[in-house]
Formats: sequence, structure tokens, C-alpha cells
Amino acid sequence: MLQQSEILNAKILIVDDQQANVTLLEQMLSNSGYKRVMSTMDPCAVCSLHLAHRFDLILLDLQMPEMDGFQVMDAMKEVETAGYLPVLVITAQPSHKLRALQTGAKDFVSKPFDFIEVQTRIHNMLEVRLLYQKLNNYNKLLEQTVHERTAKLRESEARFKSFTELSSDWYWEQDAHGTFTKVYGPVVEMLGIGPGDTLSERQSKLSGSWNAEEHAQLDANIAARRPFIDFPFSRKNLDGTVQYFQVSGEPIFDSASRFVGYRGIGKEVVGQGQPNLEFAHESQ
Repeated sequence: MLQQSEILNAKILIVDDQQANVTLLEQMLSNSGYKRVMSTMDPCAVCSLHLAHRFDLILLDLQMPEMDGFQVMDAMKEVETAGYLPVLVITAQPSHKLRALQTGAKDFVSKPFDFIEVQTRIHNMLEVRLLYQKLNNYNKLLEQTVHERTAKLRESEARFKSFTELSSDWYWEQDAHGTFTKVYGPVVEMLGIGPGDTLSERQSKLSGSWNAEEHAQLDANIAARRPFIDFPFSRKNLDGTVQYFQVSGEPIFDSASRFVGYRGIGKEVVGQGQPNLEFAHESQ
């Protein structure tokens, strides 16, 4: 919401070729508490004044010599590239009202002035204008915040990926159905696992040369939603050599505490024989 002081501090320009009208409007605005009021009797100066001050409201007379109010509004469209003309037109001709609105004016007041009507229309138009500016500024701030946080998130993801690559050979994620959704590193070459593989497909690919007891224990941990650290498993290659691996993982839960999958890292253990088993049980 707007404070009354914000409305009274709005920048207002009076444009009228009649000094009596300018003086009357200046006195009315001053009596109402408006503090930043300017005026000009030269319609050709409106665009340059608006470029310099960016008025929140322009009280514009339509019938002026050399350049009428319609021409002023057409010229202002070159200045207000966003398309919003903060113009309240002043006219004694009822037939001009519709044309003024079609040209871009946001409201109008009639001559001779009804002071209550003029004050109300000025206040309402300023309130709408300033609220629009606040919303626009908020949207810009929100966009900037999203941009900054997206950049930080990407930076964090890059650090995480770099750390994962340094501390392990591969990173993996599964959904709640056991389908691998993310796989980074040479896991396809090492284990024959890729994104889109399901748990049953993985078991099929790993059957034969893989230690069945170790895999049964690993599957039991996953089925029980238990985290595990450096879980050892091995496979015997066709040439008779044995490869040893370690994998760590943790279950993933959403904000409603629903299980949505697993994520973890793995690496090949070279020249160490079969590693010791270490489980990370959840506290009861």
C-alpha cells in the first residue's frame, strides 16, 4: 500500500497556455499538500521537461496555440517508450474527451473546474501510477533476485560436480522406482549402467560376474531406505581378474517426507583388495 506522503511527493507538471488556469491549479495543488509541482505555458517544452524530470502526472490542456494537447501526447509517445502516458487532460469540449483517451490520456477533467472532482481524479490517478511503478520495481527486483540465485545455484552445482569428480569416479541418482535418472562419470564403461535403466535391468546387466551376495545386501539396503557408506562389491572379469568397487548412497525424501529415490557416489578401489564394510544406519 502507498503512504499519503508518497502521493503528495509525486512529481506533477501543469501545461496550460493561460496563466490564470496555471495559477489556479498551482494554488489548488499546494492547498492539497502536493510539494513537487512544476508548470509551463509552452507545450513545445513538455517532452524535454518530462525527459529531465519523469513526471508522475501531467495536467495537460488540450486547446493551446502552436501545439495542442493531442500533438503533445503524440510527441510524448517518442519519449515514453513503455507506452504509458501519465496524462490527465483538461478540456472544455465534451467531444474531445473520447479522442483524448484514444490518443493515450488516462483521464480527463472538465472546464470550468470542479475542485473536488479535480482533486479526486488527481489523487486516484497518482495512486494507480505509483502502485504500477512499485509493482514494476518489485518485478525487476524479483527478476534480478532470481537471476542472482540461479547463478549461485549453477555455481554450487558446478562446485558439487567438481567435488564429486575429485572424490569419486561417478555420481548417480535413482527415482522411487529404481530407475537411474542421473549418472555422471564413467559408470557406463565401468558397470554398464546408464540413465533410464531400471533396477531389474541393472540386475540383468550385472548378473553373472557380479558377487550375488553383495548385490543382494545392497538391494536390501535400498529397499529398507537405509543410507550406506563405502559399501563394497566386486566382479570377476572374463580374464579371471577381480575388480573391487565402493558405493555410498542416501535416500531422498520430499517436503512431505515421501521417498522419491536415492543418490550417491561410487569409485573403483584399485590395489587394495576387498575393502571393509561400513554401514551408516539411521538413528532409531
